Amino acid sequence: MAGVGRPRAFDPDVVLDAAIDVFWRRGYEGASLSELTAAMGIKPPSLYATFGDKARLFQSALRRYVDRNMGYITDALAQPTAFAVAAAFLTGNVIAVTTPGRPAGCLSVQAAVATEGSTQLAHLTENRARIQCLFADRFRRAINEGDLREDEDPDELAAFLITVSSGFAIRAADGVTRESLLAMARHALTGFPTPLSTSRFAEHQATDPKDHTHA
Repeated sequence: MAGVGRPRAFDPDVVLDAAIDVFWRRGYEGASLSELTAAMGIKPPSLYATFGDKARLFQSALRRYVDRNMGYITDALAQPTAFAVAAAFLTGNVIAVTTPGRPAGCLSVQAAVATEGSTQLAHLTENRARIQCLFADRFRRAINEGDLREDEDPDELAAFLITVSSGFAIRAADGVTRESLLAMARHALTGFPTPLSTSRFAEHQATDPKDHTHA
């Protein structure tokens, strides 16, 4: 009975961050329980007691990843025009997928590439779909406000951004530099309606990268 009520000897957020790193590099199926517990510095009974099984650990890790690394999405959605939304999102995404000190790319993309035939793949797909819906809703608002033409398709514009950003994650994992990806973002934005001038887009690039590294 001595252990009853004893507080955990570890910080759940710290060990979740370690699990994120393993899932990010190895995918869901590729991340073994022994590899996860070794990285997290805990024993399997502690993992099960705190997070449940491996599947629920992955879901907790994905939620923490989104909360910790994707705040740039919220910042982008708050921009005053549709083009500014797109520019802020793609710029923030490039900065996030090329942040020193953590794996290149994006957990939801890299893990999906390494995850096949799993319910966890559905969670990753649903996560991207939720983000895409947020942008589609924002572009519908832009149409209602007269910022976008009425004949624009908000769902197509949102899908365009998610597709481009997913490509950035894969290319970042290939070792493509931040500067090259930002140049690709500029080219991608030429296909977005009512574009800003190159000089105004440069203002988005000039934002302090530290503003996005916790996104």
